Amino acid sequence: MADLYGFRVAVLATDGFEESELTEPVQALRDAGAEVTIVSPKSGEIQAFKHLDKGTTVRVDRQIEDVAADEFDGVMLPGGALNADAMRAVPAVQRFLKSAQSLGRPIAAICHAPWELISAGLVHGRTLTSYRTIKDDIANAGGTWFDMEVVEDGNWVTSRQPGDLPAFNRAMLRLFASSLAAAGHR
Repeated sequence: MADLYGFRVAVLATDGFEESELTEPVQALRDAGAEVTIVSPKSGEIQAFKHLDKGTTVRVDRQIEDVAADEFDGVMLPGGALNADAMRAVPAVQRFLKSAQSLGRPIAAICHAPWELISAGLVHGRTLTSYRTIKDDIANAGGTWFDMEVVEDGNWVTSRQPGDLPAFNRAMLRLFASSLAAAGHR
């Protein structure tokens, strides 16, 4: 298992996130020793969905307006169509993602979350996957889309859907651990 002690991960989400796509990666990160911060445009709690049905709620640690990408070593973007569609329209989310990318931070995104990367203007020339319904959006943004459970491209790991979470979590942990090692934390 990856050793991510001291590795700080921002998980960007709001109401409408797909429950398993936040809770399972967060658990994997915490089990590996990472420090996880739930970042949202709103304070309090955010509402999960299990496809179309309401799920649990998750406590927000910090608001997006109050954080900077350089405070974190990596970024995780859970899916959920409502979540990703809302997050992509938040200027502070776009700024955060652009900054994280310019700093070379590793980014893990699943399901509809690549919408956020599209709206931040980061997909052109990248290879990724997503939930199948947004493959045209990726292509229209200049990205190359593949129907695979995980696609790794430089500092990005992307995945399609909840069924891919075991492979996504393994790839995310590997990416984050390699970033930590490259940064001299070992």
